[in-house]
Amino acid sequence: MNRITTRDTDAEKMHKYLDINSTTILDSIADGVVVIDLNYSLLFVNRAAKEMLGKVGAEEVFLNKKCDKVLGHSGCILDCLINSTIKTGVHLYNYETHVERGGKTLTLSINTALLKDENNKVIGGIEIFRDISLIKDLKEKLRGRYSFENIIGKNYRMHEVFELLREVAPTKATVLIGGETWTGKELIANAIHNNSPRSSKPFIKINCAALAEGLLESELFGHVKGAFTGAIADKVGRFELANGGTLFFDEIGDITPHTQVKLLRVLQEGEFERVGGTKTIKVDVRVITATNKDLKAEVEKGAFREDLYYRLKVVPVHLPALRERKDDMPLLIRYFIEKFNKEMGLKVKNISPAAMELLMEYNYPGNIRELEHIIEHAFIRCSGSMINPEHLPKDIKNNNIVTSVISHAEPFKALEREMIYQILHETNWKYSECAKKLRVSRTTLWRKMKEHEINKKRDAH
Repeated sequence: MNRITTRDTDAEKMHKYLDINSTTILDSIADGVVVIDLNYSLLFVNRAAKEMLGKVGAEEVFLNKKCDKVLGHSGCILDCLINSTIKTGVHLYNYETHVERGGKTLTLSINTALLKDENNKVIGGIEIFRDISLIKDLKEKLRGRYSFENIIGKNYRMHEVFELLREVAPTKATVLIGGETWTGKELIANAIHNNSPRSSKPFIKINCAALAEGLLESELFGHVKGAFTGAIADKVGRFELANGGTLFFDEIGDITPHTQVKLLRVLQEGEFERVGGTKTIKVDVRVITATNKDLKAEVEKGAFREDLYYRLKVVPVHLPALRERKDDMPLLIRYFIEKFNKEMGLKVKNISPAAMELLMEYNYPGNIRELEHIIEHAFIRCSGSMINPEHLPKDIKNNNIVTSVISHAEPFKALEREMIYQILHETNWKYSECAKKLRVSRTTLWRKMKEHEINKKRDAH
């Protein structure tokens, strides 16, 4: 019993000393720490915060002053970050923002938390920030290692693709690009052409699946006047247009056996005749093809010529599906956020951990194009600076509420909010129907909506 009492006494003393030395402790860390009350008046600013923000002076210069007047950074302009945490109870983690100091722009990574009294009542907020400017600069320098032209990826399979592209681009070799639909096959073809000696010459593309056989042959080789009904004048084909440059065949697996024979001749001899013509035309064209089919299986079935298959796959390139390169997701999401910020004139800076987790778990049958559309959808629905789960399409959320809230500072509170929001969305904001599904009264539903700040005008768009 005496031993327990002694331990309790020692613990009390330690807590007392920690309280006495808290300022010294906070001043010794490298991260900036700012504490404000509910009126946004400064209660504490540590040494690192003053240095990072270029502020000097004794404590009285800061204390009881409004934080935006003393510390103002871009987060204050977009939305008070601590205020957002106080209102929603949701802590921010690694939120990036910027501050001007001495003619330079610093990039800060910010975390926020709630300040509570002994009764667990919120009495203010804490903002902790770190200068990550150097890290951002290094990331920009390393970015080249994670991209080739506009193709982004740090996944080891994408690195293998990048290395292969660097080797094959300067040559004239035919390239067969395989992979599922919307994995970026056209981007690969463009990258090969742009990094080749033919980059100043035409890059011509044709979608084989979009054209009927007779029309495809005319598009490829051209035709002479009177070759068929409607041929009222001579027409130059894609091979002639691409002379000296590159011709890209998308969905090459869809061409007919008859067209396969003619294509093989051009690849082997570099010559052809227009449809209905007798004059032999010679061209110097590099051919790049792409398909989402297994051409080897097509050869075995007799649907694709074996000699043409081997002529096309001098250098095969296979693009992995997005679900097979999930470690590239953050890079791709950041790329699309930057893209839509420029296109829409918005300032979406971050994606919440819960939203990111949902995106990471989705399988993307539509690959990169589907991800692009998802981020565009989120931009349309997002009215602030952060993409949250409610901004994502309904099928992405896939009713997985637990996954979307588990990383929140208060998961149970966030779980309740997400459940109410999801049922409201499913019932088209019919409150009686929503309350019935949740097995609560309308009064309870209204109270919960007010508590979680769920607003139809803001959320139902």
